[in-house]
Amino acid sequence: MAKEASSSERLLYLVAIIVIGFNLRPAITSVGPLLGTIRDQIGLENWSAGTITSLPLIAFAVVSPLAPKFGRRLGNEGAVFLGLILLFVGIGIRSIPYTSTLFIGTAIIGVGIAVMNVLLPAVIKEKFPHRVGRMTSVYSTSMAIFASTASGLSVPLAQGAGLGWELALLSWAVLAIIGIIVWAFVLRQKQTPEEDQVELSSRSFNDGNLWKSPLAWQVTLFMGLQSFIFYVIVSWLPEIMQSYGFSVSAAGWLVAYIQFVGLPATFLAPVLAEKFSNQQGIVLGIGGGAAIGFIGLLIGGPLPLIFVWVTLIGVVFGGAISLSLAMLGMRARNGQQAGALSGMAQSIGYIFAAIGPLLIGLLFDITHTWNSALIAIIIVCLLMILAGLGAGRNRYV
Repeated sequence: MAKEASSSERLLYLVAIIVIGFNLRPAITSVGPLLGTIRDQIGLENWSAGTITSLPLIAFAVVSPLAPKFGRRLGNEGAVFLGLILLFVGIGIRSIPYTSTLFIGTAIIGVGIAVMNVLLPAVIKEKFPHRVGRMTSVYSTSMAIFASTASGLSVPLAQGAGLGWELALLSWAVLAIIGIIVWAFVLRQKQTPEEDQVELSSRSFNDGNLWKSPLAWQVTLFMGLQSFIFYVIVSWLPEIMQSYGFSVSAAGWLVAYIQFVGLPATFLAPVLAEKFSNQQGIVLGIGGGAAIGFIGLLIGGPLPLIFVWVTLIGVVFGGAISLSLAMLGMRARNGQQAGALSGMAQSIGYIFAAIGPLLIGLLFDITHTWNSALIAIIIVCLLMILAGLGAGRNRYV
């Protein structure tokens, strides 16, 4: 079992983990509000512009299984540092206003974030083995706050501050620079002989065994199914809300509202998860709340009631993402296992995330009603509960 870091080392790692949380989403979420401007100025087709938002998800799915190998070769901290450098380089290249650089930079950003996504739970498991829930709360809340902040600041920076889309997107490189500086100090920390022994002994773990583990698949499916629903919400909630009578602008603001109202649950879910021997009760609360919210949308009603259901959905999915991240460490015995499980779960999870909006959109095209789409989402909620009940058991992969 990993040993707790010293107090000074814990403080450094705490700051470093928070800084990584700051960097995990702004380079992606800052693009959406400026997508139309980028399309028009560079002369992209709509499908091509849409690829800008899907490229990072594709990179996440492809790179996530490989990230643990980088962690073993470079050390988890060294691989996270490499991810920050790739993020910085990608942001810079993407801000050069040409089609080729736009896509190349976006792909590099996706690779850098994927490495950090996968290996941060492993770092937490290594340095805070008895505080996995609390540390997951810290970085997942930091991630959520800056994800919504970047989305909200994009247009004011580009238009209000007169930076244009290039400099507005480039401005988020400042966070990457801060991260690089902080993690340079992390890399100066020397391993003790005992930590070296822990690392060597954990290397005997075979990543391939995870794909045969029912528990690993339950953790993976819980993450994947909640990702499926969340990205469906982000993609299609405005259209669904317009069908209930919300204005275009009000429907658009609801996406930001959902992310904001879920912040307390994002922080609290892993903290609560850490206090119980298993997390099945929390899974039931999150999954049941999600199912109730979508059933409420299916039944319909006056706009204030619809707003209540949307709020409920936002709260529970704020907890779903952070709980799924916490399980990556809670179901692993050490940092190497946590990294391997994280790679598996996030790879499949982001495949689900990419497929979800496409399938729900296709279902609407076939049926010409959002009721069938909502029924499908409710079914996915129930499947998420089943996977989560397995993943929430007090066992190790």
